Amino acid sequence: MRFDGSWLLCPDGIVRPTVKGELRCGDGAWVPLSFQVDTGADRTVLDAGTLSVLGLQSLQPTEMLGGVGGRVDSVQVETQLRLKTTDKTTILINARFAAFTDPNALDMSVLGRDITNLFALIVDRPGGLVCLLAKQHRYVIQTV
Repeated sequence: MRFDGSWLLCPDGIVRPTVKGELRCGDGAWVPLSFQVDTGADRTVLDAGTLSVLGLQSLQPTEMLGGVGGRVDSVQVETQLRLKTTDKTTILINARFAAFTDPNALDMSVLGRDITNLFALIVDRPGGLVCLLAKQHRYVIQTV
């Protein structure tokens, strides 16, 4: 399986590695979402705007998540992440995700190592590649 991402120019003028997916809402509909691929993030975290759109029930009381910006309140939600492979098949990942409740805490949802550890992850800015690989897909590093 291969899931291609892209380098996205964000509204703040910074180009970030991203992967597109879809999250299941509380009413069963799917919402498309671009995730910033964050190799330093322990877990996937949804931004407050995404949390609001999903309409999901919080599973646990607010908890504090820490990062470069300090500690911020969050909740946990249970949903499904749907990713589409390069050959147009899809996989579903059932998960509990943290979600920030403060709209100023995070500009875009972050795909963390709880998901990326399921794949070989390639984040190659000079080569313009963002890619998740699994099963029959592999990579080779060569010197040229």
